[in-house]
Amino acid sequence: MSLGSRGERLAARFLKRLGYRIVARNYRCPAGEIDIVAEDDDTLVFTEVKSRRSDAAADPAVNVDRRKRAQLIRVARFYLLDKSAHDRPARFDVVAVVIPQRGKPAIEHFIDAFSPGTRI
Repeated sequence: MSLGSRGERLAARFLKRLGYRIVARNYRCPAGEIDIVAEDDDTLVFTEVKSRRSDAAADPAVNVDRRKRAQLIRVARFYLLDKSAHDRPARFDVVAVVIPQRGKPAIEHFIDAFSPGTRI
């Protein structure tokens, strides 16, 4: 299993333990792909998962750059239209998963990590 796939699996399990309901994994559309779509109460949560071997640069502002945020926003808009969910509240989260060679994985959850108006 690849590092990215393992990180996404750990992130989905983490979100479920928090009470989120996973509604899609690796959602693909003409605009691109998003790792996890979940529900947190009535809010749709579009989640980008960043997996790495060390915790250097775990900050989502560094790892989810302007281009990636724009792509995630396009995918989310497509999803909302595709699922007729355009009237639902939505947000963007980032889950950073550190999977060291030895030891236990560490997960950091950045809730509402960015919004469509975020600039860097």
